[in-house]
This record gives sequence, structure tokens and C-alpha cells, in this order.
Amino acid sequence: MSRVGKNPIEIPSGVNVTLKDGMLTVKGPKGELTRPIHQDVTVSVEDGKVTVTRPSDIKSHRALHGTTRANIQNMVTGVTDGFKKSLELIGVGYKVDLSGKNLILNIGYSHQVAFIPPDGITFEVATATALSVSGIDKQLVGQVAAKIREVRPPEPYKGKGIRYAGEYVRRKAGKTAKA
Repeated sequence: MSRVGKNPIEIPSGVNVTLKDGMLTVKGPKGELTRPIHQDVTVSVEDGKVTVTRPSDIKSHRALHGTTRANIQNMVTGVTDGFKKSLELIGVGYKVDLSGKNLILNIGYSHQVAFIPPDGITFEVATATALSVSGIDKQLVGQVAAKIREVRPPEPYKGKGIRYAGEYVRRKAGKTAKA
């Protein structure tokens, strides 16, 4: 039995979970998320708990079991608390700014890089070199943060670039001159 998949998901107060025609909908105070459920797993919603079961112990069913349960848990957490990823800009002259809802990055290119948020994502700029991406969909928050980091990933020699808050960048030694 999957260690993750066998645990029931507690539905907090103020959250409504409905299953209809293979689509699971979770509504909460922060919004609504909908996700299709694979036909090989069975999801049941009863007396304040969501349980996920699988028909057999073959490898694909075991994988779907834990993944489906984790995705549903992330949906419940997203509509109640939301998700947030923090990013830092390291480098001389690197800065970030908000223009309406759009993110404007000055990161050493000859031009500014504008980043338009998809629906359900909000940007917060704490300082000129720190920003956070927040939303209710964990996958979308992580994907947007990864796309922002991809614009100028941290390089290993000086450590300049965009990195996740607290991310360790392994540094390399540069060239040394012959004596």
C-alpha cells in the first residue's frame, strides 16, 4: 500500500470538494481548482474526508495512487492557504519592479525583460532584489517561478542571476594566472 496514498485528506471547514464525471472540484476561501481524476484510481468524498484507493498493486496503479492523493491535498491546501515561492536577484545593478501586474526585470541585458503573470498568479516585490510568486495552484506557482529563474539562472563563477530564496549555488574557481 502506498504510504502517501493510504492517508485520508481532511477537508477543512469552508472548503467544498465535489466529484462529478471524473472531475474533482475544490472550492475554498481563496478560489476554486478543478482537476481530472485518472480512471484507474477511485476517489471518494465522505464525512469530511477524501480517500483515494487503487484497484491493484501493479506499478502504474501504485504510482497513480500516491500522486493523485498528493495532488488533491495540494488543491485543498491551495484554496485554504495558497502557495508562495520567493526569488532573489544577485548581481550589480540587478533589480525588479512591478508595472501594474507585470514584472519588469533589469538583469544585465541591454533591455528590460517584462513578465506577464498568467491567471491566478500574483507577484509581490519586497525589495528591489527580492520578489515572490503566489497563487492557489502549486504546479502553476512553481512553473512561473521556474520561468522567471530561467531568464537569468545563477552562474557558478560569481553567483550572479536569479535564484530561489535560500538556494545554494555551488561556486567554481575561476582561471588562475601562471606565475
